[in-house]
Amino acid sequence: MTRIISILKRINNGVAVTAGLALLACITIILVDIVLREFGVAFSGSEEISGYVMAAVTSWGVCFALTAKAHVRIDLLRQKGGDKMRSLYDLIALASLSYVAIYVAYRAWPVLTKTLKSGALSNTALEVPLYIPQSIWFAGWIWFALSSSVLLILSVLLVLQGRHQIVDETIGTGDEQ
Repeated sequence: MTRIISILKRINNGVAVTAGLALLACITIILVDIVLREFGVAFSGSEEISGYVMAAVTSWGVCFALTAKAHVRIDLLRQKGGDKMRSLYDLIALASLSYVAIYVAYRAWPVLTKTLKSGALSNTALEVPLYIPQSIWFAGWIWFALSSSVLLILSVLLVLQGRHQIVDETIGTGDEQ
């Protein structure tokens, strides 16, 4: 189980690096646009591309935040309990997060299918087929739902085995207390 969690963390670390590179590329495009404007050259589309990148980075970035334990939590009650109570609170938090991820992925699917059926293009000079950025965005939500669900199932199994320390290191606060 810990091997699967480790693989999940490595994949999400790769996701974070890819998202960071996408943001750097976006910054470069925006800087080129600014410089070209100084020379009177019109380069439209940087704001549109950056919007697509931000949507994609957000949906994929929450996956990294999941395995990096970077999601916001309120630890007031958690800090007062023993190992078993902390594990229970961590499972409740992860179950809630997993539910939200599944719900958003479920609600995102009709958006993508409608775009695929209509062949919609962006309402700009770039005329980007909207299924491209929406597919990347949707895939991020699917990966988040999958990642959080796998992590939840593995964490429940670890709790049932009484391996509370591993649960704390995996989905809790670990040694941050």
